[in-house]
Amino acid sequence: MKEADNNITFLDLYEKIKDNIRDTEELLKIKEAYNYAIELHKGMKRLNGDDFITHPLYVTDIVNDLNVDATTIIAALLHEVMVTNDVSFETLKEKFGEDVAIIVESVTKINKLELTDDSESSAIYLRKVLVGLATDVRVLFIKLADRLHNMRTNYAINPKKQKQKAYETKAVLIPIAHRLGINSIKSELENLCLYYTKPDVYNDILEKLNETQKELNDTLEEMKANITSILTEQGLKFQIKGRVKSVHSIYNKLNTGRNWNDIYDILAIRVILDNVDDCYMAFGLVHSKYRPIPKRFKDYIAMPKANMYQSLHTTVYGANGHLFEVQFRTFEMDEFAEKGMASHWSYKEKGTKKVQHIMEQKLEMFRNLIETHENVDDIEFEAEVKNDMLAEMIYVYTPKGDVIELPKGATPVDFAYRIHSDVGDKTVGAIVNDVIVPLNYELNNNDIVKINTNINATPNKDWLGFIKTSQAKNKIKAYFSKQERVFLIEKGKDILEKELRKRKLAFNEVMNDTNIIKITKELKLNDLEDIYLAIGTIRFTAGYIISLTNETHDTVEDALMEKVNTGHLDKDYKNDVIVAGIPDLLVNIAKCCKPVKGDQIIGYITRGDGITVHKKDCANVINEQERIIDVAWNDDNETSYYTDIVIEALNNKNYLSEIIATFTKRNICIDSFKTKEYTDGYSYQLSVKVDSKDSLDKVIVDLENLTFIKSVRRC
Repeated sequence: MKEADNNITFLDLYEKIKDNIRDTEELLKIKEAYNYAIELHKGMKRLNGDDFITHPLYVTDIVNDLNVDATTIIAALLHEVMVTNDVSFETLKEKFGEDVAIIVESVTKINKLELTDDSESSAIYLRKVLVGLATDVRVLFIKLADRLHNMRTNYAINPKKQKQKAYETKAVLIPIAHRLGINSIKSELENLCLYYTKPDVYNDILEKLNETQKELNDTLEEMKANITSILTEQGLKFQIKGRVKSVHSIYNKLNTGRNWNDIYDILAIRVILDNVDDCYMAFGLVHSKYRPIPKRFKDYIAMPKANMYQSLHTTVYGANGHLFEVQFRTFEMDEFAEKGMASHWSYKEKGTKKVQHIMEQKLEMFRNLIETHENVDDIEFEAEVKNDMLAEMIYVYTPKGDVIELPKGATPVDFAYRIHSDVGDKTVGAIVNDVIVPLNYELNNNDIVKINTNINATPNKDWLGFIKTSQAKNKIKAYFSKQERVFLIEKGKDILEKELRKRKLAFNEVMNDTNIIKITKELKLNDLEDIYLAIGTIRFTAGYIISLTNETHDTVEDALMEKVNTGHLDKDYKNDVIVAGIPDLLVNIAKCCKPVKGDQIIGYITRGDGITVHKKDCANVINEQERIIDVAWNDDNETSYYTDIVIEALNNKNYLSEIIATFTKRNICIDSFKTKEYTDGYSYQLSVKVDSKDSLDKVIVDLENLTFIKSVRRC
């Protein structure tokens, strides 16, 4: 997987750049940027032994293939100078302009964000990266090119780091390349990730191809020569390309259960022609010579894909009896298929603004994904990101003709929030293609959508049941969270005022400016509103807040104890656990292992106390054979169950308040807790009440992601 030994030179690259950039002043600025970069990187080496300047040159070469503008070329040449040479933003701005400085600074920030170890949540990393990416679409181009070249030289770093980089690439950057339609980069990154994450699979597929590699190459060349002869005889002007299907593409098809012999496009030929009429003529000429496979013809020129991809596809029995997928497209279609919207970025044509408008929508999607996710489950967040980024897209229009990109299945509500959050919040109705439709109507390609709004309208929670985009979901949830915050602040204020009246204390005397500063400093809050909110959410009691204003206040641990119960009554669980074949038996939950719904369980027949339910791996029953009976959870019941967990902290600072806050966010009740201090840390044993193992697992993940936590386990 090593790249070619012959490194690129600036002279070679400059000749290619001149095909895209014609302005003399811009070309001079590009030369100036190269000279500045080579001077700064003089004497520096990469881990693979190459001169450091080769990396910016390769990155620039990759982005240049996307037809980017001069600003992007200059930023690509300079994208490492802030890191390696501490060049300031102001220096870059003065020398090369503000746009270049902003792009380089953004790329620099993104490159500092990476997984530091295997335990860090991939979703947290994903969030950070998306925040960085959401500045300028040209930042995306450079970041993708930067990662592609680094993946090409990934062999130079240690194996653990290789896999880490491959995972980041697969989780974050490949979906972005996919959403931007940059297939040339996406395809190579997929191959490289498979090579580093599943080398055995990669080499196995490569071995199967290599067994007949010479035959495949010879057959490919023979077929290209035959098609060239056919089309040349008819006077057509064209380019012809051939390829053996990528290892990753073959892996994907095999992974869906297909057999090797069922993959029809291991060999493929692409014919690129001047115009659409020539595409159909060439298609007919090839069919007249080679027998096509039925139902393998697809006309994406007459009916483009939702992402605007266009091409004619057919599969034929070709040279030496091999199957060939043959594609016919124009040069413009080929540019778009390989580079997506990026292929039009620097074109000075009338349609450029529309193309850039769609690109900005894609960036807006990234921004919206992270905007309101600070308190959302990371696993759910990651799933939403991948769903939004990898979904099949449709393109609909505003009444003014602006193009709006949405995932397939999106509704007028999704459309409204994509226009603006205020439009979404005030939506009361929708008209699609001049017909009134319900708000849960699924939009289709090329629909013209008009949203009716009312200044007094507010979002409806029912919308969450049918909307498609994370953007709309998050905006609606944020609206109701804000409403709930206002309610909880008022509730907290009311509770505090009642407590003060009960103690015959004057509000203004107790909650004066000095005491408010004292309370907020002690509890790490911002202002009086935060104090009310802490009381309203039962984070702290009103009594404890008042006690902080005098010298004899309780400890934080005493205040926390006010929030939890000191015990609970045993109950009969016969409606929660189904005992095989025997109705209405007395059922108890074992106190030794304390199973919760979702755990694998077993029943133990006691003498006089009915059935005791244990976890299957409980040490007290694992070796029992007699008096064991099958039991199962009753999914129709929603009872909560008590169980114990032990949390070990890394140092001897007491983190009890942070731990309890983590449970509070998940709406999990703490029944009781014990703390124990050691020389090098704290141990916490908590009894908690949860509705299922799934809820417990999620809060355990939350706890494990706290920087001060050493371990979390169930008792």
